[in-house]
Amino acid sequence: MGVEEDLLKDEHLEKELKPHPLSFFSLQSIAIFFLLWGIVFGWLINFSSYWVGFENFLKGFFGGFVFIPSLLVWWAVTLIGGIVFSLLFIRWRIFFLYILLLAIGTTIMFIGGWLSVYHIFIPVYSICMGLMGIVVIDWYRRSHKYIVTNFRIIFKGGIIRKRERTLRYDKVTDIESSQGIMGQIFDFGTIIPITQSGFGLGKDTSFAAMGVGGTTKKRFGLFGIFGGSREVQTPRARTYYELHGVYPYKEVRKLIESLVQGSVIVPYQKEQVEYQKEQLDIQKQMKALLEKQLELKNQDEEDS
Repeated sequence: MGVEEDLLKDEHLEKELKPHPLSFFSLQSIAIFFLLWGIVFGWLINFSSYWVGFENFLKGFFGGFVFIPSLLVWWAVTLIGGIVFSLLFIRWRIFFLYILLLAIGTTIMFIGGWLSVYHIFIPVYSICMGLMGIVVIDWYRRSHKYIVTNFRIIFKGGIIRKRERTLRYDKVTDIESSQGIMGQIFDFGTIIPITQSGFGLGKDTSFAAMGVGGTTKKRFGLFGIFGGSREVQTPRARTYYELHGVYPYKEVRKLIESLVQGSVIVPYQKEQVEYQKEQLDIQKQMKALLEKQLELKNQDEEDS
C-alpha cells in the first residue's frame, strides 16, 4: 500500500522513515550472545584440554551420565547472561526467553535421541537459535515505518500483529531525543514525542535475587546470596510508537521540531483566534436576525 493512501486532504508527505539497520543492535545482542556462546561452548567441549580434565573430575559425581556436566555449564552460563541482559535492558522477559530456549533444546536432545552426540548438538542448536534470532529481529525492524507529514506523524510496526498510531503536532508538549555510541558514529537516533497526557513516558522496574525465602522492601540488599532492583521514570515508548533509530538523525530531529513549533499557537495568536471566533458568532447571529426580519416582512406583505 502506497503512502498516498494514508494521506488526508491537503496533507503532503515530508519524510518516510525506517529504523537504521544497526538501531536494533541492543536486541540483536541477545541473539548474538547465544550464537557466540554456542561457538565458544563447541570449542570448549570438543577441543579444549582444560575441559577434558574438568569433565573427568565431574564424572566421579555423575557416573555414566557424561552429558550432565556439559548440560549444567551450558545452562549456567546462559542463565547468567540472561540475568545480566535483564538488568541492563530492564526487561525480565529476556531471562525467561533464555530459559525457554534452554528447555526446548534440552527436550529435543532427550526426546530426539541426541544424547550420544550432545557435544555436537548443543553448540549447533545454540548457533542456529542465535542466527534465527538475528533474522527475526531484523524482520521486525523492517516492519517499522514512520510517515512524517505536514499535519501529523504516522507510526506503523509489527509482524504478527500490526500496530499503528497517529500523532498530531498540536498534541506534542515535549520532544525527547537520544543517540547511543553507534548512533553518533552512523548518524541515527531515537526521537520520542511526548504528549500532555504523558504518552511517551514510562516506568521500568527490574529485580534480581537469589537466596532463601523471605520478603524485603529494600531496593538492594544481601539476603541469602544477593538481591537488587532498579526503577526508572524515563521517556520511553514501544519502537512502533516512537521514531526509533531514524536517520539522518539531526535532519529528522530538526524537521520534527520545526513542524511541532509551527503548530504551536502563541498567546497573541490565541487571542486573535478567539476574537475571530467571537466575530464569526456575531455575524452568524446578525445573519439569522436579518433572515427572520426578512421573513416577517414577506409575511406582512402577503397579509396586506
